[in-house]
Amino acid sequence: MNAKLPVQAVPLCVASDLGEGEARGFLPDEDGQDRLFVLRHDGELHAWRNACPHVDGAPMAWRRHAYLSPDRQHVMCHAHGARFEPDTGLCVHGPCLGQALQRVPLTIDGEGQLWLARTEQTQPIE
Repeated sequence: MNAKLPVQAVPLCVASDLGEGEARGFLPDEDGQDRLFVLRHDGELHAWRNACPHVDGAPMAWRRHAYLSPDRQHVMCHAHGARFEPDTGLCVHGPCLGQALQRVPLTIDGEGQLWLARTEQTQPIE
């Protein structure tokens, strides 16, 4: 998957809509693959590019919003079986051991809306 994220801030959802141990994909590309996904782990929200580091750009979910392992303790690449820590993105099992997912910056506004945050330091995802 070689899709860019928008350069401007983009609303994703109401932050409270994502419960503990849930993940959701956002910003589908022209092929219908989500460009990023957001998950809640230990009360914190984390956003990752939907791309396994093992194979450049390979989407991670086998179906929409299916980014977590069956026990919901790890992010999982369903194509390669790689497992990643949900809070750091570090691969702890599989063919890309020691590599990490690419973090995507988020912000929550005063009304609880979750946004894809774009800053001058953030590079578009290719």
